[in-house]
Amino acid sequence: MSKAFTKENDSEEPDELEDEPEKVLPAGGKNYMTPAGAKRLKDELAKLLKIDRPSVVQTVSWAASNGDRSENGDYIYGKRRLREIDRRIRFLTKRLDAAEIVDPSQQKSVDRVLFGATVSLEEEDGSKRRYSIVGIDESDPAKGKISWISPLARALLNLQVGDVATLKTPEGERELEIVAIEYRPID
Repeated sequence: MSKAFTKENDSEEPDELEDEPEKVLPAGGKNYMTPAGAKRLKDELAKLLKIDRPSVVQTVSWAASNGDRSENGDYIYGKRRLREIDRRIRFLTKRLDAAEIVDPSQQKSVDRVLFGATVSLEEEDGSKRRYSIVGIDESDPAKGKISWISPLARALLNLQVGDVATLKTPEGERELEIVAIEYRPID
């Protein structure tokens, strides 16, 4: 067989080299997380450990017992899936170990924008938006959940009601006035 179709080293798998580089924490930064975000990660980790991984291990074991592994699709794809699951387990374990869980409803300084705040903003054109500042792993801009390290959240942090935040965007600077700050559980 041509050497072009073989791997020289199994450890050179691209999915083994990095753990989700798009969600890197800032150097020396903490992994702030809401209780709901931490619960989602814990639930995912439990599912991977108790359901998904044992099922794939059973499939790979069965496929290995069938003999020739070089052309055994169940074995090859099962091993690949097992590596993906193990990579995700490592990632979730590291994230949860480094997590600092902050409950927004327990915040004492409710007059300033801090982690866990739900902020109502009014833009220059009069439109209003609401954003909740959450952890990196739980951000979902479409649902109004922005990461605490996002440019918008950084522009809002430590401001009060009535303050104007200046957000630099590719289209130019936008001014956003803080209309309200709430600290409530974020689901």
